[in-house]
Amino acid sequence: MLSDNQTGVNRHKELVQKFFPIKEIVANGLGCSYRFSLEVERLIANAAEADHLSFAVVSGGSLARRELSPFSDIDITIITADSAKDHDEISRFIAKIWDSGLDISHTVREIADISRFAIEDIHTFTSLLETSFICGEKQVYEDWLSAISEVFTPALKMQLFRDLVEDMEKRYEKHGASNKMLEPNVKLSNGGLRDFQLLEWIYILATAKPFERIEGISQSEIFINTIFEEKPFPINEITKLLRSYKFLITIRDLLHALANRKNDRLDFEAQEKVAAAMGYEGGFQPLMKDYFAASATVNRFLKSFIKRYSKILFPLPSSLLAIELDANFYTIGDMLYSKNEEFLNCDCIMRAFNYKSKNGFQFDEKLRSTILSSLEQKQLEWTPRSSYFFKNILLQKEFVGSTLFGMHELGVLGALIPEFEELTGFIQHGVYHSYTADEHTIIAIMNVEKLQYEKSNLGRLFNSIERHDLLYLALLFHDIAKPINVEGHELLGAEVADSFMQKLGYPDSDIETVKFLIRSHLLMTKVAFKRDLNSPETLNSFISHFTNITELDLLYLISYADLTAVNTALWTSWKNELLSELYRKSRELIIEEITAEDLLYQNSNPEEDKILEYSDSISRENVRSHIRSFNDPSYVTNFTEEEMARHIEGILSGAPITVLFKQSDSFTNVTVITFDDESLLAKLCGVFLINDVNIHDARIFTRKDKIIIDNFNVTDFSTNKPIDETKFEELRSDFLQMEAGMLQLATELTKHKSKWWRLENKFFKKPGRVSVSFEESKKYTIIDIHSPDRLGFLYTVTSKLNDLGLTIYFAKISTMGSDIVDSFYVLDPNNKKVAKNFYVVIEEQLIQCVNDLL
Repeated sequence: MLSDNQTGVNRHKELVQKFFPIKEIVANGLGCSYRFSLEVERLIANAAEADHLSFAVVSGGSLARRELSPFSDIDITIITADSAKDHDEISRFIAKIWDSGLDISHTVREIADISRFAIEDIHTFTSLLETSFICGEKQVYEDWLSAISEVFTPALKMQLFRDLVEDMEKRYEKHGASNKMLEPNVKLSNGGLRDFQLLEWIYILATAKPFERIEGISQSEIFINTIFEEKPFPINEITKLLRSYKFLITIRDLLHALANRKNDRLDFEAQEKVAAAMGYEGGFQPLMKDYFAASATVNRFLKSFIKRYSKILFPLPSSLLAIELDANFYTIGDMLYSKNEEFLNCDCIMRAFNYKSKNGFQFDEKLRSTILSSLEQKQLEWTPRSSYFFKNILLQKEFVGSTLFGMHELGVLGALIPEFEELTGFIQHGVYHSYTADEHTIIAIMNVEKLQYEKSNLGRLFNSIERHDLLYLALLFHDIAKPINVEGHELLGAEVADSFMQKLGYPDSDIETVKFLIRSHLLMTKVAFKRDLNSPETLNSFISHFTNITELDLLYLISYADLTAVNTALWTSWKNELLSELYRKSRELIIEEITAEDLLYQNSNPEEDKILEYSDSISRENVRSHIRSFNDPSYVTNFTEEEMARHIEGILSGAPITVLFKQSDSFTNVTVITFDDESLLAKLCGVFLINDVNIHDARIFTRKDKIIIDNFNVTDFSTNKPIDETKFEELRSDFLQMEAGMLQLATELTKHKSKWWRLENKFFKKPGRVSVSFEESKKYTIIDIHSPDRLGFLYTVTSKLNDLGLTIYFAKISTMGSDIVDSFYVLDPNNKKVAKNFYVVIEEQLIQCVNDLL
């Protein structure tokens, strides 16, 4: 026998199947939602058919708007004059609804609650503004509406308006402040359905009355019809708003119906399913372009709405006079207005943005609408005057990023740079970006511009460079060719920038600088995150790309801006330190005009006395013997004299394994000293894994007597911060047990995987392609592996490399969102570089073992 809850679930799913066939959703999602809402209202009203209720039953939320999606929450409010008196009757009524198979949420309110909520709980009061009568005592509902109107004072309106805007900002912080998130929440993200509903709430505040229900249409259509009549904005913009909202409702209905549950996240997997259901021949890309266009329309309209009604609710003081800027524009306070509300040519539009870049002006909603309508006429002509304004915008000290954002938001960038229009809404599945390519570009410019306010090394560098405009141009075009071809987009992008800068009259020297930065914008992060920064070959090769120190300075800033604009979690103190290290060493090489060998090995013979100062238990001969036992001269450049003293002490102690810890701001450095053993590195990685330790890089030094000194930079897996010192002894104990053969790693790893299975399903679920590439250095073969991240990835790969007979001398692990890029410097069993005809075997074996893990 089915439980009441199971019966309700089955009844609800039957209703969904009836009212939300996929084809009908695609044809008219809002219509499906409207009909479903009517049916739910009917079922609720039927529960009261045999009774004369002494209270009113009203709908709230999506049901009040008659815009229920298949698995939306169904909210009703019981309004009563006396809840204690009506308690039993209310309980019987709710029981009847549940018996009908509806899963509803209900609250009980008394009319007297209104004045209390208006003072004590402004959020609850706001929810009371959006209700519609379903059944019961109509007079109680009329009394309710009268009570609301009585407390609706100007002061309350102003407070509600502030709270709504504050809630919007908090929601953006949680669900995405950009309307170009790659996997948006169609309800709560910027430009989603909640933004449209906020439009309605603001209108209710301004007019001090809820919408009057009109049979046959939903509340959103009633709202649109109302503002059609008032014409506060151009008709074509209002029409576009309704079309965008209907599109978003359709997407949400499909998300629910295809998942057969409540689901508002349009993730990569859902994008492909929704695109197929809607018949998009080009797959998810055109679907998401339409989605981003719709969400941009909703958010743009909301901004204009907030500006309009903030002026109504918070009128400017009469003493604030208009300041005329020229024949076309004037300001009142920080708001820029246009005298021409019909058409603005390219020069006028660029002049308006030039004013914005100089003073941080906001655009009046009519100016925004005029720009939009002027662009739709497609009569803009780029003139020398327009070029002057654009170049001047890039020369400003402040507001460059926000100005370019405004230009993009209103479609000006796309109109003036056709390739940027193609970039708009461009996404790549399976990469670690959180934003579309166009949004990423604007955020990168904003991020680098904000450096001027920081006291960091990057901030000082930004403030020291003379040509910020070249920096902004390189960022503006660095990804612009991705829609043409992701592979090689940096080369194509440089040519697009060349053409644009020539049109604007930039000299050849400036053009060449920007082209270099675009072509090289991936170089610095690749070297910093994937290569050995203590290798002379790495550093000499890297600085060979530069002709002067300015190019290095600008590329460092671009690398920072590009990486920080990918997603909020990607820029870490560890990545910051790696980029900083590469920049510092490269800058010294260029300025001093020395080789990397001179820089790294100038102290290759450490002072024995300094090492001896740190230990009373070692002799001068111990120091000399230890240093001579390494064939790799980089050992002495990687460790301090104190660390070398500790290494010698550990070796002389005769302990089977010595584990040393050293804390820094960004990571914990762990050194393991023991005798070399088959698959030792894989075992060490396994110990770190079962202790929830994340490895960022590993360096292996082997003495001639087969004693190894393995050095790791690690962080705590959960916090991405240095390991808590209280865990040091537990780690040391596990290493000792591993060396003694008492730690069954296979068993422990199985337990660990079981412990983290929920997290793995949540954070490591994205599919993706595994790729393996090879590069030869003078001494080593470098293997780069790119893959979706998984728990146990490094342990699996190092084990396989050992099985293939390869010895790892250096490893660098870089996590990029849900992807991982691991680089290994290896030699074959004969201590030689890997033969190229063996590459295909290594590639096949690595891809197979990683795919098994995925």
